[in-house]
Amino acid sequence: MKQLAGLDASFLYLETPQMPMHVGALHLLELPVGYDGDYVEDLREHMRTRMPLLPALRRRLIAMPLGLSNPGWIDADPDLEEHIVEIALPEGSGMAELEDQVGALHPVLLDRSRPLWKFHVFTGIESGPEGQPRVALYTQLHHAAVDGQAAVALAQVILDLSPEPRNIEAIAARGKKRGQLGTVGMLRAAVSQQWKQTVKLARSLPNAASILGGMAVKSFGSAAAEASVDKLRALLSGVASQTTAVVRGKKSVSSLGPAPRTRFNVSLSATRSFAGVTLPLAELNRTRKRHHASVNDAVLFIMGGALRRYFAKHGPLPRKSLVAAVPVSTRAAGDTTSNNQATMTFMSLGTHLSDPSERLANVIASSKAMKAQMNELKSLMPTDFPSLGIPWLMQAGAMLYGRAKVAEKLPVVANVVISNVPGPQLPLYLAGAQMLTNYPTSIAVHGLALNVTVQTYNQSLDIGLMACGEALPETAELAAYVEAAFMEFQALPVVEPAPEPAPVVKKAATKKAPAKKTAAKKAVAKATPKPRASTPRKKATAG
Repeated sequence: MKQLAGLDASFLYLETPQMPMHVGALHLLELPVGYDGDYVEDLREHMRTRMPLLPALRRRLIAMPLGLSNPGWIDADPDLEEHIVEIALPEGSGMAELEDQVGALHPVLLDRSRPLWKFHVFTGIESGPEGQPRVALYTQLHHAAVDGQAAVALAQVILDLSPEPRNIEAIAARGKKRGQLGTVGMLRAAVSQQWKQTVKLARSLPNAASILGGMAVKSFGSAAAEASVDKLRALLSGVASQTTAVVRGKKSVSSLGPAPRTRFNVSLSATRSFAGVTLPLAELNRTRKRHHASVNDAVLFIMGGALRRYFAKHGPLPRKSLVAAVPVSTRAAGDTTSNNQATMTFMSLGTHLSDPSERLANVIASSKAMKAQMNELKSLMPTDFPSLGIPWLMQAGAMLYGRAKVAEKLPVVANVVISNVPGPQLPLYLAGAQMLTNYPTSIAVHGLALNVTVQTYNQSLDIGLMACGEALPETAELAAYVEAAFMEFQALPVVEPAPEPAPVVKKAATKKAPAKKTAAKKAVAKATPKPRASTPRKKATAG
């Protein structure tokens, strides 16, 4: 048994029927011309051969006695008949029908008595342009088991580079399954885990203090100790008090305090609306490079433009900029562990600015400010912490939060979640079928009814829009606005920065040679009487 880390377990405690905590993707798959097999059976057999290399799909939860501490993972072989299921759609179904299916299936919680994943295979999909048979796949994996980068690592094991699956050597030494611990054994394991987590947290405090102290001196100066404390509190909350953007030679201050309240900042219903949209990655890269922007800057600008159009129609468009909650990975390079290693920061989308060039400048400035903070702070974000009693508290709090509609009463911190997950840049295959799309399906939470997750795949940028079905039923319309905002991005003129004035180079002072006195000057100097030195006069005394 291996106990879940605090961050992983929190996704279990926060899950309710209104707030499912699984992630996944919608894939359109194209089979070879003339294929007449049973793809569902082919996929089950494919997964059976890969299962030895997928420990995250071969474990299930076991609860601690009385729910006192985080649950643990134990080995469990999945029943592929239950985990990979077929859904027959009407013949000729397309993306609209698939998006409706994702919206209907996403609120269904995964069975916690089984490994926390499920694959839905859709048949009846419209054929390709040359008659190629097609199917679709909607995957679900619980966020307690994987984050975005961990899911990408799983995909690298499951998927292939060609229609012919590569040979996978089964891992013979999977290890013997251990017997289930008794109540006393689990309690002992829970207490031991609490002690280890407490010691680890205590040991990290000196390093955290050193980092924060260095940031204080670097950012605010040693003389501003008292003011630094207040600013550090703002940094630790992940919110910069202000972001200054240079816009066409003028300074524009975009506050990242409380975000404006919108129709997205509500408690969720148990319904979901989903849409996917694909943008050409090569053109996006050409455009962003002209403006010295990153891929993330481009995504935030495009989504800001789409949301500005949406609110301009459905209203009201806030006078203050919308704020995006942006997940940031804390995972070390090469780490493929199936768990969660991420934190959250906040960025301005510049939706209060009507000029698209000014909005882009605002986004780039906000991004630079965020990166400067997170490079030092993300190492301080704990992913594991003592959890004794936390399961009761978090589960009760999550239920109360939704029922009492707390999201409508608290100040708004952000309006939307926007996540960008790097993915493979070449075509991939699953059980002989080419994967055409990779639309992420992620989590909407109370107070943030829209989640936008972006993943690059095979020279495309695939975007998944997951929203509460009551707060935002028009996800297909928003997807159209994303395409319009992308075209706006392509049409942006390049604003060259004003050239800086050349530095004034001061010439070194040169000593002048003493001027030679002329005969006339000598005569004048000789004729001029020299002043006499004055002497103090004696005071008269009475005689």
